Amino acid sequence: MTRQTAPSRAGAADTPSLADQVREYLAEQPRQLPSSALYDALGSALFDAICLLPWYPVTRAERRLIAANHGAILTAALSPTRLLELGCGNGEKLNVLLGVGASPVARVDLVDVSASALAAATRTITERRTVSVVTHHARYEEGLEQAVAGRPADDRLCVMLLGSNIGNFDPDRARAFLAAIRRCLRSGDTLLIGADLVKPEPELLLAYDDPLGVTAAFNKNLLVRLNRELGANFDVTQFAHRAVWNPQASRIEMHLVSRVAQRARIPAADLDVDFEEGETIWTESSYKYEEPTVAEFLGNAGFTPRRHWIDAEGRFLLAVASAS
Repeated sequence: MTRQTAPSRAGAADTPSLADQVREYLAEQPRQLPSSALYDALGSALFDAICLLPWYPVTRAERRLIAANHGAILTAALSPTRLLELGCGNGEKLNVLLGVGASPVARVDLVDVSASALAAATRTITERRTVSVVTHHARYEEGLEQAVAGRPADDRLCVMLLGSNIGNFDPDRARAFLAAIRRCLRSGDTLLIGADLVKPEPELLLAYDDPLGVTAAFNKNLLVRLNRELGANFDVTQFAHRAVWNPQASRIEMHLVSRVAQRARIPAADLDVDFEEGETIWTESSYKYEEPTVAEFLGNAGFTPRRHWIDAEGRFLLAVASAS
């Protein structure tokens, strides 16, 4: 469900505040909010709950692939001495990749916009092993640049972009982001990427609009956060969660739908927003892929695909590529 850190529209050196982002995104048509803002402490906890739902198989499929192939994955990644995960979440998949017993990995870098996720991932990774963990409370680009600054010459790095987090980017921005990762890497470094594959529409919609309403709570919590942190007065009960499959763009879209005509005030953004009944706020996109598309994206960004794995149900793809 590609729910970690969506890309910012500004560069890493000019990261806008939440208020600035909200002002910019709500001015667009259709109205939008940054998906990275979904991940406060409560949002991160709700996302972890989503990953346990029977209707959302992505995390389980990816974890099974990693568990079954963790040795082969690290070998294909050229036995890295350091792993850097972009959008680490609770760190469970990275923990599975590290396996048990001896490992060439001496350092782990964690990048996430959620402080609670970073804390949970650090606990998960250090609970049973001695490995240096460095956290970066930042968006992808900024955290990656921090992590690679001043690297020693013998540092062999594998960047991890799991959970189909690449799906948070539209295709042009996905290509640009992969190219930006490549520019931060040296020859001999590698990328481990996970991508959610296209599935039947009913299955996709259940994953993003579950019968228990956990995904709806995750989506609506964005408004709760704006009320708390920006002094906004959104009436959460007057917004409904909606998930839509857009086959032309090959993406799931999450929206918040205004049930009535209403006005929201956001003091910290110096903004009043009038919503018509039925008007939506687009909060997240999750692109789904065919296998050749992933290879194409990697090749265009300057990576050489080395090996890939697809689960038995054809739901999810993991691929290792080297910096060309």
